[in-house]
Amino acid sequence: MSVLRSRPVLRWLVPATAAVAVIGGGAAIGTFAAEAEPSLPPRTAAQLLVDLQTSRLEGLSGTVVQRADLGLPPLVGLVPGNELTTMLTGTHTLRVWYSGPDRQRVALLDTLGEQDVIRNGRDLWTWQSRANTATHRTLSGDAGAGKSAPEAAANLPATPQQAADLALSAVDPSTEVSVGRSATVAGQDAYELVLQPRDRDSLVHQLRIAIDAKRHVPLRFEVLAKGSDRPAFEVAFTQVDYRRPDADQFTFNPPPGVTVTEEKAEPPAAGKPGHAGPTGDSKARTVGSGWTTVLVARLDGPLTGGKAPAKPTTPAAGSAPDVDVSKLLGGLPAVSGDWGSGRLFTSKLFSVLLTDDGRVLAGAVTPERLYQAARG
Repeated sequence: MSVLRSRPVLRWLVPATAAVAVIGGGAAIGTFAAEAEPSLPPRTAAQLLVDLQTSRLEGLSGTVVQRADLGLPPLVGLVPGNELTTMLTGTHTLRVWYSGPDRQRVALLDTLGEQDVIRNGRDLWTWQSRANTATHRTLSGDAGAGKSAPEAAANLPATPQQAADLALSAVDPSTEVSVGRSATVAGQDAYELVLQPRDRDSLVHQLRIAIDAKRHVPLRFEVLAKGSDRPAFEVAFTQVDYRRPDADQFTFNPPPGVTVTEEKAEPPAAGKPGHAGPTGDSKARTVGSGWTTVLVARLDGPLTGGKAPAKPTTPAAGSAPDVDVSKLLGGLPAVSGDWGSGRLFTSKLFSVLLTDDGRVLAGAVTPERLYQAARG
């Protein structure tokens, strides 16, 4: 398993990850159709892991479909215009282009328009067709280094490669690795690598990665929750072309009437006082390890009687509109125990506990594991 100590080599479309988490819209494509199982020479899980680590890719373009069915409670509808909740449900279609580590483009399509994220060297452009607005940023020299684990976890992966990258970086002795069925994805024969948590308190049943049998590129990524045979989250190529895209695909030509905003590249906040946690609280920490890690943070004030603090923490500028937090909390079931009392948010793949004394505990774990962490 030493091959997993380094990140997979195909670290591409990194700048697009954050943007995908705030793009709205979707297309009713449906689930991915199953194709006949191809006959492939046997390969072990260790061989497939090496294939992923040693693959080389000069270029790629294609269509990616992302589907999420996380079983979120109806109260997420109380968040008006929140595009993140839109991305957590339904089906979405993306077009992607890759031509090396410093040339990537992803376009999220919906019925009313699209949003593009284009990286060309140190230039990073985002464009929204609905508002006809664009943002330009000049990346720093270390922009290709990737995101930290907390930053990556806060965003939805745009491609099977990104999802596989995140999953493989988490493999440790708590993970059982095996080979699943072969498959045909986007017209390509593929092996299936299966990752399964050993800890019963994890809400994840399996992660399944379909790997191109010839080029060793992840073509499909699925997350199955416990008790379900249907993926709660999946992202897959429906069409793929391994030729290097033309250079003009990565040149942004502002359309007529577009409003362009220049952004300055900010230094990373990591390590600075007040930036250690999601609320600016340096006391944010993790409990446990592996698949059952629980993130513990503290709000600006207690949730007395199930109500929000007088000054609730606001998301980063432009990420979401103001929300009536008291209504959100009121729609969650009240829970209590020897750890205290609070409100519980559950879905197929993760649980969140908001305690009345102002703590937030979250993880891809059962509520019982959150209660255990809350006692500490």
